[in-house]
Amino acid sequence: MSFAGLGPHGERATPADRIALTEEDAAAARAGRFNLAVVLHTTTSDWSRQELAGIVTALGSHGAAVVEVADCGFDSDQQNRELRRLAATNVDAVISIPIGNAVVAQAHRAVAHAGKKLILLDNAPTGLIPGADYAGVVSCDNFGLGAIAAELLSPYLPEEGVAGILTYGVDFFATKEREIAFRKWIDQNRPDVTLVRAKFQTIEETGPAFDRLLAENDDLDGIFVAWDVPAVKTVGAIRGRRRSLPITTVDLGQEVAQHLAAGGPVKGVAAQRPYEQGMAAGNAALLALIGRQLPSWIVLPGFPVTKANVVEAYQVVWHAPAPAGLLRARRDP
Repeated sequence: MSFAGLGPHGERATPADRIALTEEDAAAARAGRFNLAVVLHTTTSDWSRQELAGIVTALGSHGAAVVEVADCGFDSDQQNRELRRLAATNVDAVISIPIGNAVVAQAHRAVAHAGKKLILLDNAPTGLIPGADYAGVVSCDNFGLGAIAAELLSPYLPEEGVAGILTYGVDFFATKEREIAFRKWIDQNRPDVTLVRAKFQTIEETGPAFDRLLAENDDLDGIFVAWDVPAVKTVGAIRGRRRSLPITTVDLGQEVAQHLAAGGPVKGVAAQRPYEQGMAAGNAALLALIGRQLPSWIVLPGFPVTKANVVEAYQVVWHAPAPAGLLRARRDP
């Protein structure tokens, strides 16, 4: 298995399936009866629900408990407050997805300095050192996801076409990696295509950001959106216009899967496996708590999803049968 992207410190990836507990490790973890907290950017997205389910399953299988789940509402100030509060509690470890880089670095460092193990998801804040400030980062291969999204969009772009990138306007490693990879794939494989860009700071700003991008580029032929929730907002912004635009994105959430199956603007998704990522994060936390040294960059691969394989992909990502809308797409490809 190969991965396209390097870690925040240029590390080569360690596949997440190598992060497993031996029988001896499992016995030590059960004996520890550890208490952990999870700090998420949001608990309302499909990705977050699957990620948390994987974490809880991994910890529960080895006698550990999730005693707190913090929803930071995409607010870095809220995340700083939650982390500093948790640093003063008796939790043994914290699993956190940093919202930004420098703005949340000190609060994450405070957790480690309080003697707790810190496992990061997707990103390491600026200045934090693996082994000293955190035990490891568990992530999908976000660079690979951006390349997949570019390849999925390419067939819909005409010669000398224009592709838009609608990206997150916050300093965030994962979405940056996706954009860099998207640009690199287009540069190498479709040098005839011109790239243009707009940013949104919040999910609510997605529609206005798309409107600005389209107003400045009325020759736009397709668009890549950084993840599924703003992609669905973009579908809403496109609806009612005189022409549609093909969209590709990242994350096979429930709603974007329905759009993909229906054959609308969403033409492809670079899917993560958030449940498996959560399992890897839970196992990594347990290994750190029993004194095992972790690789600093632990990664899972993404995979491409189109209307043709959306049912199978849904089952892989969601660990559940596909809903009726997706099954109809399978019968009527």
